[in-house]
Amino acid sequence: MTPLFKKFLGMNWILMLTMAGLLSFGVYAIYNASSFREASDFALKWKQQLTWIGLGVPFLFASSLLDYKWVRWACWPMYLAGIGGLVYLHLYGIEINGNKNWVIIAGQSVQPSQFAIMAGILMLAVVFGDLPRVWPVFRRPWLRILVGGILAGVPAAMVIKEDLGSGLVWGPVFLSMLLVGSIPFRYLITFLLGALCVIPLVYFFVLKDYQQARIDTTWYLLTNQSEKVDTRGHGWVPNFVQTAVASAGFEGKGPLSEKVPDQRSIHRLFFPEAESFSDYIFGVICEEFGFRGAVLLLTGIALLLIQGVFMAFYSRDQLGRLIVAGVVTMFFAHTFQNAGMNLCMLPVIGLPMPFISYGGTFMIVTLFLMGMVQSVWVHRNISPVLKKAGAHRPDLPEDEEA
Repeated sequence: MTPLFKKFLGMNWILMLTMAGLLSFGVYAIYNASSFREASDFALKWKQQLTWIGLGVPFLFASSLLDYKWVRWACWPMYLAGIGGLVYLHLYGIEINGNKNWVIIAGQSVQPSQFAIMAGILMLAVVFGDLPRVWPVFRRPWLRILVGGILAGVPAAMVIKEDLGSGLVWGPVFLSMLLVGSIPFRYLITFLLGALCVIPLVYFFVLKDYQQARIDTTWYLLTNQSEKVDTRGHGWVPNFVQTAVASAGFEGKGPLSEKVPDQRSIHRLFFPEAESFSDYIFGVICEEFGFRGAVLLLTGIALLLIQGVFMAFYSRDQLGRLIVAGVVTMFFAHTFQNAGMNLCMLPVIGLPMPFISYGGTFMIVTLFLMGMVQSVWVHRNISPVLKKAGAHRPDLPEDEEA
């Protein structure tokens, strides 16, 4: 049996099955959200999603079977490439619904911000996990926070300038890696208190008018001040999303809204065509599959994230734990925000739901990061000790000396 085949058999197949189930449900949900639009280009989005999944699967298996120690030297070029992508976005990006988050490459829209956060997770894992071991000076917590803060802050600021939603993901990812990276709690508490003090300043002096309006609309809906909601402006979509979710009941209106006469469901009439299968996919699922469908979906994602946390505990080193922590936190932040805004409990910020929402760049990045999590699991029993030239470790078996 070859070592590569042994790694393949050693993958966490429960995690793979969970992920396959979510991907399948996501394609079916996209079909429900778009197939009825026969006169538009959106009717075949579910087939395009299958194409993106097919393109992402090689990245999934490649990153799973390669030892994640390559991150130690590849994180820098990946990080610089991510910054370069954000610069290109600033210069040549296209704006959609107020967000300048896409560039056109070879006729396809690409989100450089997704590649940037992928590279950022790997970079922060090296900073908090490997630098203290290589250079003892980085054992000082404040120095690691400073270096990590600069490395995360630069791309986060560049993303927030164009797309607030994608930029805010950096916050929970950075905090989770601080926690797993053995930073004392006093630093974390100070960091959180400082962030809370800055939030009002950001709201009044940094956010644009339409971003403030989205926050105000969510607050009015939560506090039963519907009369203050501009239902023909910023409150149009949140109002109908709230109605769609509330009218679904336990069983929902059925796949393809089959229980509704003439299939006149709310998402078919009032959801934005280009966003019903991406940002508002959870609202579509709630309306068509009801409370039980929404709970089933969230349970599946929760199961996947819990398995990720379980795998982090079995990592052979701190680098692996940090990689898994960053990936799990990123997926949790996306799920929390997407479900929250579809339930009108959080402001409308365009973040896709992992494995479910339509998106080419995000799907490839998602599968690559899941491969990194698998790599941590597959290589958990392989010694990270490097064999020096001419050195021999009599205390290790022959196959673990390297």
